[in-house]
Amino acid sequence: MRLASLLVMRSVFGLARAPAHLSLARARVVRGGASAASAPAASETLTALREELERRGVDAMIIPSDDPHLSEYVAPCFERRAFVSGFTGSAGTAVVTKERALCWTDGRYWLQASKELGPGWEMVKAGAPGADGVAEWFGTAEGASALKAGGHGAVGIDATCTAAAFADKLERALGQDAKVVDLHGSGNPVDAVWGASRPPAPAAPLRVHPAEHAGEAAPSKLERVREAYRLKGATATAVSALDEVCWLFNIRGGDVACNPVALAYALVEDGAATLFVDPAKVPADVAEALAADGISVEPYDAALERISAAAQRDGAKILVDPARCSAAVANAVPPANRVAAASPVASLKAVKNAAEKAGMRAAHARDGAAVCRAFSEASRRVRAGEPTTERDVDALLFQARSADPLFLEPSFPTIAGAGPNGAVIHGSPGDDLVTRETLLLVDSGGQYVDGTTDATRTMHFGNATAAERRAYTAVLKGHVALDVAVFPEDTAGFVLDAFARKPLWALGYDYAHGTGHGVGAALNVHEGPISVSPRFSNQEVLKRGMVISNEPGYYEADAFGVRIENLLSIEPASDHNVPNGKKFLKFEALTLIPIDAGCVDVSMLDAAERAWIDGYHAEVRAQLAPLLSGERDAAALAWMMEMTAPLREA
Repeated sequence: MRLASLLVMRSVFGLARAPAHLSLARARVVRGGASAASAPAASETLTALREELERRGVDAMIIPSDDPHLSEYVAPCFERRAFVSGFTGSAGTAVVTKERALCWTDGRYWLQASKELGPGWEMVKAGAPGADGVAEWFGTAEGASALKAGGHGAVGIDATCTAAAFADKLERALGQDAKVVDLHGSGNPVDAVWGASRPPAPAAPLRVHPAEHAGEAAPSKLERVREAYRLKGATATAVSALDEVCWLFNIRGGDVACNPVALAYALVEDGAATLFVDPAKVPADVAEALAADGISVEPYDAALERISAAAQRDGAKILVDPARCSAAVANAVPPANRVAAASPVASLKAVKNAAEKAGMRAAHARDGAAVCRAFSEASRRVRAGEPTTERDVDALLFQARSADPLFLEPSFPTIAGAGPNGAVIHGSPGDDLVTRETLLLVDSGGQYVDGTTDATRTMHFGNATAAERRAYTAVLKGHVALDVAVFPEDTAGFVLDAFARKPLWALGYDYAHGTGHGVGAALNVHEGPISVSPRFSNQEVLKRGMVISNEPGYYEADAFGVRIENLLSIEPASDHNVPNGKKFLKFEALTLIPIDAGCVDVSMLDAAERAWIDGYHAEVRAQLAPLLSGERDAAALAWMMEMTAPLREA
């Protein structure tokens, strides 16, 4: 995803910014169209970076997508991987050696990366079976050979933008053959090449997140965090993830496009809490609210020094999450004073309270009405033969959402792909036309004061082909299968992944992305620690009050793509009682947007699946009709009513 598709956005924080990040799995190298011997010549940027690395005395540099807080989406000044490689997807890690340049990215971006990577770059298919991730690659003969070409025995990283867990893994992979060198002290080499054209650091102001939407005061949250870190044997915790900092202190920011967060750290101690942020970003009302909650404010650049000082106190034990904190943050705490454990804030934040859930439901209802306005107009234009591009559909969505006074900005850059562009899982809208002959995939969402939305719909404004209907219906069956799942408490997300994939597997279909991700409440659209995916390593359990997406898909290269996504709230399944008292959970849909029944092969559905679709559409009607009752919404209401009519046999 990238921000090129966004029009000028109305936001209290100013104009939009852009993406990045990836958790790397196993990988397979693919040299797009060229063999290793015939790889294209390096770009000027790549050549300049290699010269800079040689001056620094390192054989290779690892360039992640991350900022100092390991964010998925980052401010433009931290888009180093995109700058050097040309690949603009939100997930990826680059490695530059004396003779090779590789970029790891997951299945959502394989097609996009193959098109965008610049001269001299090789794409690595992270997640493909039978090969290694970045750190492991350096421990292979191939990686060792790449290092020997340099002759320094050193791999460079920027410790401020490298996860502590990854840095440790890299050191183990290198063993005695090479050392890890932190290049941050003398300046990131990519920044040296970028020079004066590097964008400035963001400077958006903070705002108070209203109590009626937060549902819990900051002092109460702080006390729960203290209780959690004490159970781990710690006396304090350093908080690095931006959404965790904002949730903890009931503030929001605008430093990262589509994510209402600010560049900040937090240090929570017994009897004290400190926010490290640029003081210029703190308006008087925010300063007053923080002070009233007993929260001190110190400069952003003082964070590492203060964390280090806290660790020097007698008996100090600072909890640091190696997966969510940079190596620089972890290294600020001596190993003897460090408790390496998962951030207690992440799991607390993921469970929404009553006010947060109410805000999410209200935001989804208004968002559903806005999407109906946009899609009804897109349908009218296409069916009337008016030239309508993917960008036009994006603009209609932004315009419709912007009419809501609680709308702030999109929750991520819209994905809109017509025909073969729909097979680019996270592609950006372009100038290709949406016609009555093309399937259209649209993944979009909004950030509202009271909630965050994310929904994908695939639709056709003419008559879908048999192949498109077959794929669409398989995806819909997978979506329904997960939606109706009932499962015991303490179930990890990966256990449910096959529910959504089974109908696709039966036809020989699959998709190269997870089925579901956590979603924040008026926060980041991608939220840990939960997921529904084949990644068995994520053992986090699904809990009542969490919000997760349900988005199976199918993508046929050079043909079309299908994805259907709703956000789901995890709720108790009160009608399931068993003798041993075990409790069960279920999902309740938050998203209220019609599903295109015209793309469904009804003969592939069983009675329960048909009943689910009709029941879902009845709920969409009940919730959205009152919001589309005005004279100006007559067309949107008519479109919504038509789209939610009961299924008819094909």
